[in-house]
Amino acid sequence: MASKSSARLAALTVAAVCSAASTVVLVPPAHADSVRVHDIQGSTRLSPYAGEQVTDVAGIVTGVRGYGSSRGFWIQDPRPDADPATSEGVFVFTGSTPKGVAVGDAVTVSGTVSEYVPGGTSSGNQSLTEITRPTFTVVSSGNAVPAATTVSARTVPRAYAPEGDEAANGSVNGLPLRPARYALDHYESLEGMNVRVADARVVGATDPYTELWVTVKPWENATRRGGTVYGSYDSQNTGRLQVQSLGEPADFPDAHVGDTLAGTTAGPLDYNQYGGYTLVASEIGALESGGLERESTRRQSSRELAVATYNVENLDPSDGTFAAHAEAIVHNLASPDIVSLEEIQDNNGATNDGTVAADATVGKLIDAIVAAGGPRYDWRGIDPVDGEDGGQPGGNIRQAFLFNPERVSFTDRGSGDATTATGVTKVRGKAALTHSPGRVDPANPAWEDSRKPLAGEFVFRGRTVLVIANHFNSKGGDQGLTAQYQPPSRGSETQRHLQAEAVNTFVKDVLSTQKNADVIALGDINDFEFSQTTRILEDDGALWSAVRSLPRSERYSYVYQGNSQVLDQILVSPSIRWGGRLSYDSVHVNAEFHDQISDHDPQVLRFRP
Repeated sequence: MASKSSARLAALTVAAVCSAASTVVLVPPAHADSVRVHDIQGSTRLSPYAGEQVTDVAGIVTGVRGYGSSRGFWIQDPRPDADPATSEGVFVFTGSTPKGVAVGDAVTVSGTVSEYVPGGTSSGNQSLTEITRPTFTVVSSGNAVPAATTVSARTVPRAYAPEGDEAANGSVNGLPLRPARYALDHYESLEGMNVRVADARVVGATDPYTELWVTVKPWENATRRGGTVYGSYDSQNTGRLQVQSLGEPADFPDAHVGDTLAGTTAGPLDYNQYGGYTLVASEIGALESGGLERESTRRQSSRELAVATYNVENLDPSDGTFAAHAEAIVHNLASPDIVSLEEIQDNNGATNDGTVAADATVGKLIDAIVAAGGPRYDWRGIDPVDGEDGGQPGGNIRQAFLFNPERVSFTDRGSGDATTATGVTKVRGKAALTHSPGRVDPANPAWEDSRKPLAGEFVFRGRTVLVIANHFNSKGGDQGLTAQYQPPSRGSETQRHLQAEAVNTFVKDVLSTQKNADVIALGDINDFEFSQTTRILEDDGALWSAVRSLPRSERYSYVYQGNSQVLDQILVSPSIRWGGRLSYDSVHVNAEFHDQISDHDPQVLRFRP
């Protein structure tokens, strides 16, 4: 904990650092010893007092945080000014558990005004205005806390954020706040203040860090199960707000998507690294169940081939989730004929000792599936080179195929390995793989520190189906939707674009060999169905993302910061899209639930080859 605090102190910056490229000049007032909170906050995201000493700033304590790396208390001026752009609240960072101060105390605070950037300046996050290195005096106790400002559909604008200043590399830091026009400006104008939401619907389930997401706009791009769909880069969903607990984590509700925090949820409005604007709740509404249940897909007919993708989230033999994963595959996915598994770890998980084999991991899952009443699957995979495929250090995650030998057969050919590329050849007039199982273009720099695609050749009812299992580069390092740079940068997609090009090129090789070949590329694509990554995969009609066959309200496999979104996809060649009586299902068993066994929902495609 001490190291986190030290890192946090190191991230405290003055306004000049946060807006190094800005053309705005911030001039501190001449008398910084008589300021009020709204003077400190100012009408932009950066305080005009940043780096200055302030004396005897008056306010009422609205919350005390005595845990984590950001300890301190919030104060709010009970006598607001008339400017809606200036917040009346501010966080006082003490660095250790505050002593001698309680909610309702009237205090005067002296210290240094600082702009703290959660995650550091390289994260692109906005900054949080604070008073640091404080001394304070309790003037009186037991005072009424300033009434919470209501955040609602009526108060939050439809537009998300202004375009950043080109002269400041796209930063919004120096722009004047327009809280009636932009949602992010509205939230910023309430930074540090006591706020409330009423009867808020949960759109992001409670996570292990006692956080959840609600929306104050329940109709905004709603899913049919109570969530909020992220359907384009321009649909950021302005009603979303993160909720954390200011009290004991044990008192925090275990909520699913679609539940409601009935009544009032209230507390100071903070800004943090992992969710942006966050209501740190000293009062949490009563949890009302939305009745959400895990979905089950229908069983494939005797003439349909069922192919699924399922990210099992760093599965290794020490995990306690095998039985639950088996239940999901057998009962919720109806025992697909072929299952592409992502994030299969090696036989000793994160132990970094050179182990790369995963037969124990996959074997334990197969046994659990049999125990759950499913078929005894066979499997194929290729062990990676130790430490070359990214993911958790020592885990050596990879894709693997499960297949039901009573329904499909696997064509073994060529003894593929981690570094040998599979190619496309013609066998009896049909496209075939030179190595099955084999890896697609593993030496391509696109796969550096990332999972290489696994290709396999299957036969169902006499027809060959080529399947390519993928796990593209993650979104790690991308700027968040609430970043100071608008629109935010998505730097991770550069590698995904190269990966998509490699897979698309391989599929085109197959189709040039056999125009009507049945090809499926599936897995954790780590990008949206509307993204450039997907468009590159689909280039020249080689593939089509079948999740688009679903209504928009059902297109999601993952929930991030309250946005239900597509990361997992099944893409098909033209012969399957147009001739296979295609049926697609995103089976919601994980992402919307607080007791999830993976953060991804599996996807199932059924068609008649």
